[in-house]
Amino acid sequence: MERQYVGIDLHRRRSVIVRMSESGEVLSTVRIDNDPVALSLAVAEAGPNPEVALEACYGWYWAADVLQADGATVHLVHPSGLNWDQRRVKNDKRDATELANRLRRNDLPEGWIAPPKTRELREIVRYRAKLVALRTGLKAQVQAVLAKQGVFAPLNHLWGPGGKKFLNDVPLDPGFLHRVESLRDLIAVYDKEVDLLEREIFRWLRDDAGYWAIQQINGVGHTLAAIFVAEIGDISRFPGPQQLCSWAGMTPKHRESDVKVHRSGITKQGSTLVRWAAVEAISHVRGSEKIKQDYHRIADRRGKNIARVAAARRLLTLVYYGLRDGEIRCLASRSEAG
Repeated sequence: MERQYVGIDLHRRRSVIVRMSESGEVLSTVRIDNDPVALSLAVAEAGPNPEVALEACYGWYWAADVLQADGATVHLVHPSGLNWDQRRVKNDKRDATELANRLRRNDLPEGWIAPPKTRELREIVRYRAKLVALRTGLKAQVQAVLAKQGVFAPLNHLWGPGGKKFLNDVPLDPGFLHRVESLRDLIAVYDKEVDLLEREIFRWLRDDAGYWAIQQINGVGHTLAAIFVAEIGDISRFPGPQQLCSWAGMTPKHRESDVKVHRSGITKQGSTLVRWAAVEAISHVRGSEKIKQDYHRIADRRGKNIARVAAARRLLTLVYYGLRDGEIRCLASRSEAG
């Protein structure tokens, strides 16, 4: 039987599925309501073990799992590599056809399909990060309400025991007091949920050697280590630390034409959470002693922002070896020498 290629333009409720022959002939185009049975039946028309291109868009997990369970070879397509915004005409049928055609030509910008357990861990880690961001916004609102009443907290940490007493005793007009009390109640709920998630994350990772190894790096604690483990996933998919840094969007943009070469800021094309974690880890302690020295050397020449990114890239290199080997030998040897 001639090999067939399948392109799926997946949406929230409906999807368009195009089957294509090896010669590029479109064999069928169907639109289905999103349902595991309907998807299986539509793709089964391509024969056993078909090649399927699926864009990494809203809610793709279930579709990839169904297709893989049916024996399909699923190619997860990175949307940013398709350059579809440059097309004059864009619709669901053409999108699915283009996916199938590029799969046939072996010309797809593919992404990694994380296994279900890794996706589950990511869900927990990302949800915790989202809750912390929302909680930070609530805390900022409390500061803003106090400022409207001409009250400025004398404490650096408003959310410790001293801050709690200050908020209990601060004189505010009734309307402002009501809002502050409501915000404090919401913050308490967020605190509880974040604590629960942190315990769940620890349960997932307590036996992970890489999780503990990368905490040898100054600035990397339980929270940042969990982000690195969950977001990076299987470290063996990267040949080396350079590829990991590139995947995380922490390498410079490179534009070359004839004899002209232009390099600019980092690409920021990868995981936003990994980039944030790497920069956060070196923001205060600057990582290891060697990274700290590199930071100050680069900062003196090119400024703190560039130095911060360079130091974060060096830290991510150590993370690579920690996840790969379950230890960071350069740090361990220095610790033993000390």
